Amino acid sequence: MTAKLGGDFTPLIEIQGISKRFPGVVANDDLWLTICGGEIHTILGENGAGKSTLMNILAGMLRPDQGRLRINGREVTLESPQAALRHGIGTVYQHFTLVPNLSVIENVILGLDLGFALNLGRAEQRLKSLWGDFGLVVSPRTEVRYLSLGQQQRVEIIKTLFRGSQVLLLDEPTSVLTPPEVRELFAILSQLKTRGIGIVFITHKLDEALDISDRITILREGKKVGAFGPDDLAQRERGVLTGQIVAAMFGGPAPAHLAGAGRSLQKLGPPLCTLSQITALDDRGAPAVQGVSLQLQAGEIFGIAGVDGNGQKELGEVLAGQRPVIQGQVMLAGVNLTNRGVTAAAQAGSGYVTDDRLGEASVPSLSVAENAVLKVFNQPPFSRWTVLNRAVIASHTRRLIRQFKIKTPGPEARLSTLSGGNIQKLLLARELARQPKLLICNKPTQGLDALTAESILQTLRLQADQGMAVLLISSELDEILEVSDRIGVMVKGRLVGVVSRGEASLEKLGRLMLGLPDA
Repeated sequence: MTAKLGGDFTPLIEIQGISKRFPGVVANDDLWLTICGGEIHTILGENGAGKSTLMNILAGMLRPDQGRLRINGREVTLESPQAALRHGIGTVYQHFTLVPNLSVIENVILGLDLGFALNLGRAEQRLKSLWGDFGLVVSPRTEVRYLSLGQQQRVEIIKTLFRGSQVLLLDEPTSVLTPPEVRELFAILSQLKTRGIGIVFITHKLDEALDISDRITILREGKKVGAFGPDDLAQRERGVLTGQIVAAMFGGPAPAHLAGAGRSLQKLGPPLCTLSQITALDDRGAPAVQGVSLQLQAGEIFGIAGVDGNGQKELGEVLAGQRPVIQGQVMLAGVNLTNRGVTAAAQAGSGYVTDDRLGEASVPSLSVAENAVLKVFNQPPFSRWTVLNRAVIASHTRRLIRQFKIKTPGPEARLSTLSGGNIQKLLLARELARQPKLLICNKPTQGLDALTAESILQTLRLQADQGMAVLLISSELDEILEVSDRIGVMVKGRLVGVVSRGEASLEKLGRLMLGLPDA
């Protein structure tokens, strides 16, 4: 075991050859690493690197396909989250699991077996032994809905420690916090280290990782591609470490077939869509898009890169008319669409393919044909006087199936019988059938195999070549580089940089995504 500045870490969890596969994806590939008491072990990697899968295995949410877990020297099987808790592993997710209308103490003891009689007073006395270290100035009887996000996160941490956890898994813990709350969290984590707690810190943010970590492991495409121990972090210059970590996370220079080589240079048309100082809130009422100004031209693919949760989805929803703005103006083809809603946006020529293909975008229990006209079923020629024209709908759907090579038994098959890739093709075909001027695609290839993903991207290329403007939101940097004419990077709701295809590289985009200056 590597020594840390005058002391030894105690192994709590040993991950030995863990692999996890999903259809078409190897999420974790033969991972070996150790989580020790008294340290903060950061897992770094871009979207899709396998961080969340590893965390869910440790949390008992997923079972590995191969490999072993040893906890305190004993091999164990974590068949459920309850089993993980019994073995001393507590998890704090990015989206909190607290019940808003229950009090702090009620949330902390929720799900615990405290016998036949519920004694809140006794539980509260036990809770107070943890309370002081977390800087909570509210009463344990306060309802959670009155707490700030930073306070709610501390309640989540207390909840795991109340159950006796010796290992704390934190999934993107700073994504919902203000800078002062981040500093408070780091102070709390430093205190927990002194008690021998092992902390797994999952993040994309390199500066935070270097500030807080005793050890850093880097994942890329499910594999462990880098590791930095206490001696590395203590002895190497920060600039050297930054370069080494960025190269490991993003794979160095872009391969020759990327960086835009997948699409020839196009002569772009006139400005089609203009965003002027757009500010919008997320579903919690916090700023999600902040002062974004952007102009999209006919015939271009504009890629939006960024770590998930930095306002990309909300920006797409603003353009689609699904999310109001509190400041700024949206213009499309000369029409002011500011806060005019989905119908006005669609009529002006906006099409939207969401990342939630089975929830927001479709009804799996309905047929392929019904989903194909879900947005226009009440319009001619698909209906008249509220009566559906089934023959026209079926003919229209068969044409889309042929044109976009959608594999399905037929228009009347339930959507739920299709693969994810074929559902995505149908959703894209549905939008393109309306002949939009602007197409917004949020993660259109997420979870798809390579051939289907390439088919989707080729469709976007062809549409742009024919004069459509495409806004492509993706967490896959290779994909962004392959097809985009220009690439914007969003951090904390702001557009922090726009680079042309010729200037873009994995390293340049990676540094912008991590909030680092260009090298």
